[in-house]
Amino acid sequence: QVQLVESGGGLVQAGGSLRLSCAASGRTFSNFAMGWFRQAPGKERDFVARISQNGPATYYAGSVKGRFIISRDNAKNTVYLQMNSLKPEDTAVYYCAADTSYSDIYYRESIDYWGQGTQVTVSS
Repeated sequence: QVQLVESGGGLVQAGGSLRLSCAASGRTFSNFAMGWFRQAPGKERDFVARISQNGPATYYAGSVKGRFIISRDNAKNTVYLQMNSLKPEDTAVYYCAADTSYSDIYYRESIDYWGQGTQVTVSS
């Protein structure tokens, strides 16, 4: 089992920045590719970004590319999502995801482990 705990969400004005963190425990962190998804009210949970087990490979949804940066620190068992130039449409609950397959971190049905989510609200 892997336990994932997100933090760093909150309320921010449009154009501002937030950094989300996801702390993992339970199994060897470096064995897992990591990612972020988000879910707005009344909508499905959508892919945001992913990072490979040792960090050289990343991939972003088109809606956040160039504004968000995913990174990881395997020594701290933590993955981060730096969110810049935030827009009201970025408002959602953000979920951390872990999977042994890097390519599977795109399809929400394939995710091995989820965090409980952290709310991000961007005001206009």
